[in-house]
Amino acid sequence: MQNRVMHPVALTGRVVQLREFRLDDAASALAVIGDTRVTRWLSFDNRDYAASVEMMRGAVQRAQQDPRTEYYLAVTAADELVGFVRLGLAGVKAAKLGYAVAAGHWGNGHATDAARTIVEFGFTQLGLHRISAAIGPDNTASIAVAAKLGMRHEGRIRDHVFTNGAWRDSELYAVLAPEWQAG
Repeated sequence: MQNRVMHPVALTGRVVQLREFRLDDAASALAVIGDTRVTRWLSFDNRDYAASVEMMRGAVQRAQQDPRTEYYLAVTAADELVGFVRLGLAGVKAAKLGYAVAAGHWGNGHATDAARTIVEFGFTQLGLHRISAAIGPDNTASIAVAAKLGMRHEGRIRDHVFTNGAWRDSELYAVLAPEWQAG
């Protein structure tokens, strides 16, 4: 079930909507990928407009792949792009979860709702068995999101990502399908 192409994907959460990226999202995406307050927690450095255009182009192209290798979706609230969420399909019935929200929208539950919505999609629509997230050890807000999703801490991955000029460890969290409760 995991390998079938599902496009376009549009999901509705409690406070956000998830939709496929469009090429015209590049400017709006800069509020996330061009802001050091946000990217300090991500696995990549700040991006400029040209890089944002390339990211959108890549996301649009990958959404058409058969089999689809990821679900990289725009997170919107009141029709405004406020972030992104991603399930990268990895292994057999497994995916890696990633998410980010523009700093101006922190504290509104957008990351939790987006992550909950795509995890629910992963388990119910894609038939996944395991969804994991690698989170920077100091990213207490993201660790709180993982906890709200019922993810369990599995350990530390040393020197996991090179970002902002240095190697960074990641804390690994995961939830299995039998443990998942969407509530």
